[in-house]
Amino acid sequence: MTATTNLLTDNPALYEARFPDPGRTAGRWTEDCLRRYGAPGLRVLDIGCGTGRDAAHLHRSGRTVTGADLSDAMLAYARVQYPGPHYIRADLHGFDAGERAFDAVVCLDSALLYCHTNDQLDGFLTSCRRSLAPGGLLVAEMRNGSFFLGRTDLLDTPAVNGFTWQGTAYRSTTTLSVDRTAQLLRRSRVWTADDGSPPAEQRSAWRLLFPQELRHVLAAHGFEVLALHDGPGPRTEPPWQEGDLPTGTADGDRLHLVARLTPASRP
Repeated sequence: MTATTNLLTDNPALYEARFPDPGRTAGRWTEDCLRRYGAPGLRVLDIGCGTGRDAAHLHRSGRTVTGADLSDAMLAYARVQYPGPHYIRADLHGFDAGERAFDAVVCLDSALLYCHTNDQLDGFLTSCRRSLAPGGLLVAEMRNGSFFLGRTDLLDTPAVNGFTWQGTAYRSTTTLSVDRTAQLLRRSRVWTADDGSPPAEQRSAWRLLFPQELRHVLAAHGFEVLALHDGPGPRTEPPWQEGDLPTGTADGDRLHLVARLTPASRP
């Protein structure tokens, strides 16, 4: 029998083994964005911080960082493995981390796409607007909805991947499908391991946001888009390196966003 669980997010050390980032590319890319586009100060909220490794990198860069996540397992791991930032439990659909308490809100690795509905996306952006100081930045990195327009080769065909951690071999079989009515990319992933544990199925979904749609909703919430492009970034191939400039295209499978809160939009 296959158990339904979230194997990786319930086991943060395993998550980092599956998605290693030894060069801290995500943290370095984020710091580059904050400097390049001029965050007005050093206070950063990393919403959907996961294991805390990106929050910790920003902390080591001299910023005052709060990491926020809904997973108690991730937060407990972050507090031990990546001390320095202040960690809080928060739901990105709507959070109150303090009015004007931050100069930047960071949302990496498609966390923003867990806003499945328009109400949830509005709740996220309303919370960001409340949390940011005038001129504050929103920096986000996510899957690119427009990449899946016409790309049926990526759908409904299982993809197999595997890795070994602490002597146990893990194998995943992943199937993607598009729910066009809900505008969601749905993922079913079945994990097996050679340690005798039963298979575990993980089901998740991301909102497929398109670049012009994203520009529209950001403007409605008082944000000016400074950059919106397909890379290079921390999860592109090849990945971002110091000195790389953003492209002017949005054709790749990742979307990178930097937006500034305009002074007139303050509540």
